[in-house]
Amino acid sequence: MRVDLFDFALPQENIALRPATPRDSARLLGVTGSGQLSDHIVTDLPQLLSPNDILVFNDTKVIPAQLEGRRGEAKIGATLHKRVDLRRWQAFIRNAKRLKVDDLVDFGEGVSARAEEKYDDGSFLLHFLGEEPVEVLLGRAGTMPLPPYIASKRDIDERDVEDYQTMFAREKGAVAAPTAALHFTDMLMTALSGAGIGQETLTLHVGAGTFLPVKVDETDNHQMHSEWGKIEPEVANRLNEVRRNGGRVIAVGTTSLRLLESATGADGIIKPFEGDTDIFITPGYKFRGIDGLMTNFHLPKSTLFMLVSALMGLENMQSAYAHAIAKKYRFYSYGDSSLLLP
Repeated sequence: MRVDLFDFALPQENIALRPATPRDSARLLGVTGSGQLSDHIVTDLPQLLSPNDILVFNDTKVIPAQLEGRRGEAKIGATLHKRVDLRRWQAFIRNAKRLKVDDLVDFGEGVSARAEEKYDDGSFLLHFLGEEPVEVLLGRAGTMPLPPYIASKRDIDERDVEDYQTMFAREKGAVAAPTAALHFTDMLMTALSGAGIGQETLTLHVGAGTFLPVKVDETDNHQMHSEWGKIEPEVANRLNEVRRNGGRVIAVGTTSLRLLESATGADGIIKPFEGDTDIFITPGYKFRGIDGLMTNFHLPKSTLFMLVSALMGLENMQSAYAHAIAKKYRFYSYGDSSLLLP
C-alpha cells in the first residue's frame, strides 16, 4: 500500500509535552469495528471492558539510552537501539558522517565506546570500554530518550525520569516507553481487578527504531528493525485459557500487541516466545493473538498508525483521528489514549 494513504494533518497544539496528572485522568476514545465513537476518561476502563477480559502489559523498563559525546573535535550523538551482548549495543548515530569503524567516542563521566561495525542502515555497533556494567555507565552519562517530537520542543528534565516510566517497568532494556501503560495507576488497577478484569505481563524491549520515519513510498519496501521479547509459558497458558472461557485478550500498547501476534500460530494459540521479532502489521493482516487494543494516538504515516488501521480499518481510524483532533485530544507518547475493539 502507498504510505501516503496513512497521512493526516495534526495541529502542533495537539501534541502533548507532559502527561496528564494524575495519569489515569487522561481522555480515552472508544472505537468499535462498526465505526462507533465514544468519549471517556481512562478511569472509565473498568466499565468499558467485560468480566473475564484480560489486559496484557509490557514490563520493559526504559534505560537512559541517549548519549552525547565527542570523537576528537566532532560532536557525536548516540541513541542506543538494541543490546547485542553485555558490552555491545547497536546505536543510531547523529553526525554519523564523522564516525568511522574503530573510532573511539568519549561520552564524558568516564564513559567511552569504540565503533566496531557499521550496519547497512547506517547504525553502528558500539563496544563500551571498561569493567563496569553498561547500565552503570549509562546511569552516569545517559539521559532519558524522549521522542524527537517532545525533545525538539523542550529540554529533558528530572520529571521525565519518572513520567516516562510505567508502573509495570521491571526488565531493563527499552529505549522507548510502552506509552499506553503510562495511564495506569494503583487505584485504576484495583478498580479493574474488582470488575473481574485480569492482568498479565510480557517483555518487549522497545528499540529506537520506533521513532524512525517511514522513508519509502510503498509499505512493502519498509524494513522494520527487530526487537527482543519474551512471553513466559505460564503467561501464554493463562491467556489461552481466558480466550477458551470467552474472555478477550486486550493488548495495552502496540508493543504488547506485536509480541502477542509474533507468538501466536495460525490456530490462534499463543505460544511461549523468546527472541527477536520484526513483525510489520499493515491492512490485510489477520490478527490471531489479540481481541482489542488500548493505545495512544500515533504519528502520520507511521508504522503504528498502519497497525491500528489494520486492526480497525483505515477509514474507521481516519474518522476516529479526525474526531480526536477536533475534540482536542492530546497526541503521542504523553497524550491521551484510545480503546480499539474490533
